[in-house]
Amino acid sequence: MLNVEFVEIKNLSSNIKKCRELKNFTREHLAAELDMSLSGYSKIERGEIDLTVSKLQKIANVLQVSVSEILDFDANSIFKIQNNMETQSSRKDSNIPNNPNTVDIYTKKYILMLENEIERLKR
Repeated sequence: MLNVEFVEIKNLSSNIKKCRELKNFTREHLAAELDMSLSGYSKIERGEIDLTVSKLQKIANVLQVSVSEILDFDANSIFKIQNNMETQSSRKDSNIPNNPNTVDIYTKKYILMLENEIERLKR
């Protein structure tokens, strides 16, 4: 049981780090936004401390994503999205219609994250 909890914390920590990296935020930025030391925030990304729900919500707010996006984050889907987009753009030349059913929930989440980042950069 302890081993399973450890893996879940590591996965959550890894997901937070990946979301941060996708947003091009530094650890220093997140630490400052969360009113934490860099060392304290780094412990979160390394899975060395347990997160409270309120702290996870604060992290999600800073990252401009939902808690569920952090919990359900799948890096493999993000990379598949990029490959699918490249494949679809090459298909436009070949008269093969794009199937809207091929866009999965991670594509929508990724697009939303990018749109939010664009809006943040415009401000």
